[in-house]
Formats: sequence, C-alpha cells, structure tokens
Amino acid sequence: MPDVRRAVRETVSGLPRTFWWLWTSTLVNRLGGFVVTFLALYLTGDQGYSATYAGLVASLYGLGGAFGAVVGGVLTDRVGRRSTMLLAQIATAAATATLAYVHGQAAIAAVALMIGLASSASRPAVQAMMADVVPAADRVRAFSLNYWAINIGFAVSSAAAGLIASQGYYWLFLGDALMTLLCALVIYARVPESMPGHGPAASGAPPADVARAKESRVGLGVVLRDRRFMAFVALTFLLGTVTQQGSTTLSVHMGRQGFTASEYGLVIGLNGLLIVLLQLPLTRLVERRSVAALLTAGTLLMGWGFGLTAFAGSVGFYALTVAVWTVGEILHAPASMSLVADLAPSHARGRYQGMYSLSWPAASFAGPLLGGVALDRWGGGVVWGACAVVGTVAGAGYWLLLRERGARAKPVDAAPPAPARVPEPTADC
Repeated sequence: MPDVRRAVRETVSGLPRTFWWLWTSTLVNRLGGFVVTFLALYLTGDQGYSATYAGLVASLYGLGGAFGAVVGGVLTDRVGRRSTMLLAQIATAAATATLAYVHGQAAIAAVALMIGLASSASRPAVQAMMADVVPAADRVRAFSLNYWAINIGFAVSSAAAGLIASQGYYWLFLGDALMTLLCALVIYARVPESMPGHGPAASGAPPADVARAKESRVGLGVVLRDRRFMAFVALTFLLGTVTQQGSTTLSVHMGRQGFTASEYGLVIGLNGLLIVLLQLPLTRLVERRSVAALLTAGTLLMGWGFGLTAFAGSVGFYALTVAVWTVGEILHAPASMSLVADLAPSHARGRYQGMYSLSWPAASFAGPLLGGVALDRWGGGVVWGACAVVGTVAGAGYWLLLRERGARAKPVDAAPPAPARVPEPTADC
C-alpha cells in the first residue's frame, strides 16, 4: 500500500495549478459527452434511417471537425488559448441543444456539421495550453492524466447515456449542452491565458519565447511542408478511420444482432473504464520505452482488437475486443500528444496541434462513411477485417518513421546538447 501511495503522489505531483483547472474542465465536458457516441444509434434506431445515412451524418460531423481543427489552431495562436476555448465551447453547446429540436435529414446533417466544427476548434487550444504550462519533461505524464480525465467522463457518460436514451434522446442532447456550458464556466473563472507574450510567463516556455513569438510567425504552409510531421499526421488519420468504427459502425452492427442501446453503452463504456483503471499504471510501466515502440504497439493492438469484432456474438466477446483495442489506445494516445508538443515551436503550437487534431475529425469523416457503406453492402466481416489490415499498415508506418528518434523527441525549445549527434529535426526545429 505505501508503494501505491508513493506511485500516485509521483504521478500527480509537481504539475502547475493551471493544468489541474484545465484537467477539471476536461472532466466536466466529457461527463456530458453523450451525442457523438449515440448519434448513429439515434439515427438508425429512433429515427429509422439507414446505416449509410448514419455514416454520412457522422462523416459530416468529422468534416466540420476537420475545418474546426484548422480554424481553432490558427485562432489559438492569434487570439489566445483561453478565448478560443470559450468561443468553441459556447458554440458547441448551442449547436448540441439545437439537435434536440431539429427533424429531417438535411437539418440533422447540417447541425451535426456545426457540432463537429465547434467542438474540434477547442482541441488545439487545450493541447497548446498544456504544452505552454507544463515543462517538457512532464508532458507525457500530463497528457496521460488529461486523457485519464477524458475517459473517466466517457465511462460514466456512456453507461448513463444508455439509460437516459431509454427515456428519450431529447434529454441526451440537452444534458450534453449543459455540461459543455459548465466546462466553459470553469475555463472563464479559473484558467488564465498562457500564450507566450500574453499574460504571465508559462512554466513550460522560456522568456526568450516571448520575443520569438512577436518576431516570428509560422503559417500553415510551413507546417504543411514539415514532411516528417505531416507523415505522422497521415498515419494518425489512418488509425483514426479504424477507431471511429467504435462509436458508429459498432453500434449499428450490435443493433442488427439484436443487442440493446443499454448493452452497447455498457460495452463501449468498458473502454473508458479500463482507461481509468489502467492509464496511469501502464504509463509508468512503459514510460522509458521509445515513442516508436509505444505508437507501433498501440496501433497494432487497436487494429487487431477491432479485427476480433468479426468473431463476436455475445456481450462478453464484444467486451473482450474492446479491452484489446483499449490497451492499444492507452499506449498510443499520450505518446502521440507529447510528441506533437515536443515538435511544435512554442509560438506555433496552435497551428501544429490544429494540424494534428485535423487527423481525427478527418478520420471521423472518412471512417464512418466507409464503415456504414461497407456494413450495408458486404457485412461486418469485411469492415472488421479491413480494420486489422489498416491498423497493421499504420503501425508499420509509425515504426519506420520514428524508430531513430530515441525514447523521446527532442523538445524544440530546449538548447541542443553538447554531443555532436542529435535526433534528426523536422523542418521547423
């Protein structure tokens, strides 16, 4: 027991107060994250639309998110992290509440597009602020803790949403909107601006960054020409098309096999529960491993975990498949977010994080659409087999791209070490 207490203290100690308020806002927001997880089931079960239409709506959500990530990244560097988060969260709450009242295919699709745009706009700001306020040496730990908060909220909201949905999806949409507004209130009351040159200097950014932020501006074109970084984004997009099947195609597939919304909620909620239980101990266990090893192992487990779904026919087997790809997610997520924070110059963190964040909503556009069409035309075996293939390709790509980077990417804000050889920098390092 003393060893457990010491491990917990070492995991949570030493991080700045701003990080913990940001962590709290993330938890609050995810406690109300009902809509995306149950949108496909709402459209096919409650509204009677086809899996193809449900996939189209989820894809439009992803398309809006793709634009939102880029716009949010630019705003993060121009108007500030805090202002971008507030604007995005208020817009997300308004669009989510609207979904409770709209009917008809065109109207639902348009609102889903707006929700995707608004919700993704805050992601680059959150990640850039964490990179601002947390020193480079603590970023993997900080991103692990934040991902832990996301999944505490996800586990609770997924299980609760299945029960709430049985009383009507109207309450899901309004509850999600309310929790998003509460998240914005926490940001407004407790989280100061952290962008270099605006407000108090962040603990993760040296004083020289303030002058550099004023003198140097990195446009999106520079980020796009960073070939190693963009290859990393492309591989993350491929992986994202696989993980998106969990919140769209999987629910429809289970529904067609006769499982209820509550059973799907419990199965998918296991993802968040396992992350809550395993994220911190697994992070401590593998923290000395290289980024290449973590990303490769995590990606293979995710791809093969979804591939196992082809053989599932019971709630227990579905739970097993979720457990496999959840372990992969635990390995992949903090390593990838920390790598992006290390690669990005402090004065361009919003744009780099925005471009990285773009990979996920872009996958939200392509993944559900492809999954829905494939499920309707060829069945679940093809969908889940393709997930295994794509996951294998993405895992091999991560290994080839990052195997020479060492245990951690060199933070761009750190002074170069004395030895002659350093890891190969990206275009902006």
